[in-house]
Amino acid sequence: MTRITGTAIAALLTTTSLATAGGVERQAQSPAILFEDGNYVEFSYTFTNPDVSGTQLVTATATSLAGSDSGDVAPSFSYTSLSYVHALSDDVSVALIVDSPIGADVDYAPNGGSGYLYGSGAGSQAEIRSRAITAAVRYSLNDNISIYGGLRAVEAEGSVALFNGSGGLGTTSRYQMDAESDYELGYMLGAAYERTDIALRVALTYYSATEHTFDAVETDNTGTFNTEFETTIPQQVLLEAQSGVAEGTLVFGSIRWTEWTEFDITPTIYADNISGGSALVDYDDDVWTYTLGGARRITDELALLGSITYEASQGGFAGNLGPTDGRTSIGLGARYETGPWRLTGGVNYTFVGDATTEAPNPFPDGTSFGDFEDNDAVSFGLRVGYSF
Repeated sequence: MTRITGTAIAALLTTTSLATAGGVERQAQSPAILFEDGNYVEFSYTFTNPDVSGTQLVTATATSLAGSDSGDVAPSFSYTSLSYVHALSDDVSVALIVDSPIGADVDYAPNGGSGYLYGSGAGSQAEIRSRAITAAVRYSLNDNISIYGGLRAVEAEGSVALFNGSGGLGTTSRYQMDAESDYELGYMLGAAYERTDIALRVALTYYSATEHTFDAVETDNTGTFNTEFETTIPQQVLLEAQSGVAEGTLVFGSIRWTEWTEFDITPTIYADNISGGSALVDYDDDVWTYTLGGARRITDELALLGSITYEASQGGFAGNLGPTDGRTSIGLGARYETGPWRLTGGVNYTFVGDATTEAPNPFPDGTSFGDFEDNDAVSFGLRVGYSF
C-alpha cells in the first residue's frame, strides 16, 4: 500500500465525519494533496443527512409549553471540493485547493403557533456558507523532510431569521439578518517527515485565522438597519501521521485543535434590541478532534478502510442555532484504482453528543431551555482522482 492510498483514505473519512463538528466546521482542512506523486487532480462530493431534535424544558408562553418537540432542526446538506497538484521538479510541487471550511444549516420549522418556541410564527432559520481557495507550494529539503505553505482566500456569508423580534415572547415579529459575503486572506504553514520504505509520514500544519468584517442588513419590529460586525474564522493546528505496519496494511491518525473561542457572531441590532447584549453564536471552549483509522489492500486495485473520530463534550450550554455537544463518528470506505483513475467512497455514521440549550432573553441567564438527546447523522463521500 503506497503513501498515496493512506493520504486519500484519511482525507475522505475525515471529511465525511464532519456532520456535526465542533463550532461551524464543515470541511476539514488538510495538506494531503501536496503529497501526491506527479500531477494529480481530484474532485470530491459529500452529502450529510443529520437528525437533530430536542424537547423544550420550560413553558415560555401560553402556546409554547414545556415538553414541546422541536422537530428535526438540521436539514440535509452537501458540498464539493476540487484539488490539483503539479510537480514542477522532483523537489517542488504546487497545489490549488477549493473547499468549504465552515457552514451551518438550522431550521426550526413553523409549528402553527403552538409547540416549540423557536418554531413560533414563521419559525427560526440560520445559514452560513463559505468558500476557500488555497494556493500552496511544497519543497523537499531531502528524501525525508519537506516544508510547505501557501495563501488562503476565504469567503463567508450568512443569514438568520428568528421567531423573536424586539416585540418580546408571544408576538409575531421576527428578527432577520443578512450578512453580505466578505473575502479575507490567511495562510498555511507546515513541515513533514517521511520514510517511503514503510509508508511513514508525520505532518504538522498551521492554518491562520481570518478576520472578517461583514456588512449586514438587520430587521426587527422597530425598522431595518444597515450595520456591520466582525467575526473571526479561527486558527487551527493539525498533526497527521500514517505508517505501514505490515505488507498491504496502513494505520493513520490525526489530532486537530481549533480555537473556536475566537468565533463570535454578534450583530448590532440583535445585541441591542433582542438578546440583551448576548451573542447570536459563540463558543465557550476550543475543540480537539481525534481520528484513528486503518486501511488494508485486498487486491492490487482494491483497498478497504475504517476510522473513528472523536470530539469530547464541552458541557455547559450549547447554542439554540447549534444544539449539539461533541460527537463520535465511525467511518467505512473503499478505494479502487484502475490505470490513472482513483475512486474512493466512504460512509460515516455520527453519534451526536447530547446538548442542553439556554433560554433566550427575557428568561434569566442560565435558564435551561432545550434538551437534545439521542441524535445522529449519516454522511456519504465520493472522491474521483486522475493522475497524469
